[in-house]
Amino acid sequence: MTDAFRIEFVPGVTPDKWLRVWARRMPDSPVDAGPVDDGDALKHLREGTASMALLRLPVDKDGLHVIPLYDEMPVVVVAKEHAAAAFDEVGVADLSDEVLLQDPAEVPEWARVATSEARERSTSMPPMTTKQAISVVASGSGIVIVPLSVARLHHRKDVVHRPVTGVAPSHIGLAWRVDDDDPRLEAFIGIVRGRTERSSRGSSSDTPSGSASPGSQASPRAGSGGGPGRTARNAARSRTQRAGGKGGKGSSSSSRGRRHGRR
Repeated sequence: MTDAFRIEFVPGVTPDKWLRVWARRMPDSPVDAGPVDDGDALKHLREGTASMALLRLPVDKDGLHVIPLYDEMPVVVVAKEHAAAAFDEVGVADLSDEVLLQDPAEVPEWARVATSEARERSTSMPPMTTKQAISVVASGSGIVIVPLSVARLHHRKDVVHRPVTGVAPSHIGLAWRVDDDDPRLEAFIGIVRGRTERSSRGSSSDTPSGSASPGSQASPRAGSGGGPGRTARNAARSRTQRAGGKGGKGSSSSSRGRRHGRR
């Protein structure tokens, strides 16, 4: 019996497109995919309860292969009546006196510009999930700064989100264990990287880049540079001159020159 192939993904990541491609290409090899909290993604991977994880970088790469996939825009989530809601985007410095309802270490750019009072109030907040923090945001008691996908995941009618400048984007990556040699890993990596089904099976990887396939190498182009075409053409011209323009031989030589040098 084949071991289960489980892929986990942190909040905001939507692997639906990749999973649809997998189902089409690998109908006899079902994948068990499901969400996981950010804090558990690496734990499950190292414990072996997950084969792969789509998670936010950076992570401790010890014993893992990790490939970056894409970046996410940071946004600030505020109450609908908040002053920031009137702008298309907000600078992180403009949020210096707001209470951040999450660990300031998660947004070091805010921590660097925040007032001492705002930092003190933020660090005194009890731990909350993102969903809980956004419910507090709705009451007008603070802000959260999260990737756009997370803000959309926890969207409410009484809050809005705006792009926040001065904060680095978050990065999504794909991770798996170094000691795991399950061939299904490579199949999923190929799907995520956009390889076609043909290339993911290795049919186009046997020929080195820039080399022709066996039997398809083109001959040097006749009549170019100093190659065989030029040599044949010079030889034909010499034969024509020796023939002295005598009817058949000259014509025959000239004809051979066209066949060898101008085809």
